Amino acid sequence: MERSGYGRSRRFGRSEFRPSRPVPVEEGKEYDVKVESVGSRGDGIAKVEGFIVFVPGAKVGDNLRVRITAVRGRFAIASPVTGSEEGREG
Repeated sequence: MERSGYGRSRRFGRSEFRPSRPVPVEEGKEYDVKVESVGSRGDGIAKVEGFIVFVPGAKVGDNLRVRITAVRGRFAIASPVTGSEEGREG
């Protein structure tokens, strides 16, 4: 069985070939986001300056104020701030 060539000597898309950009979010800070989609585990997916933020329990179209609870290398996890307005288009 012949392979397609992925994973061989060429390493396209590897992080060492891309200059790292600073993460635009900080743990503990609040941001206004709009949930754009839902992930495979049911978490809402929003973005802050192109950086992915998972918001558990959020639905597509929700406009929320969220607090970042954890920052990983390529994404962050946030929780809605009490009193944020879900489902409102803005």
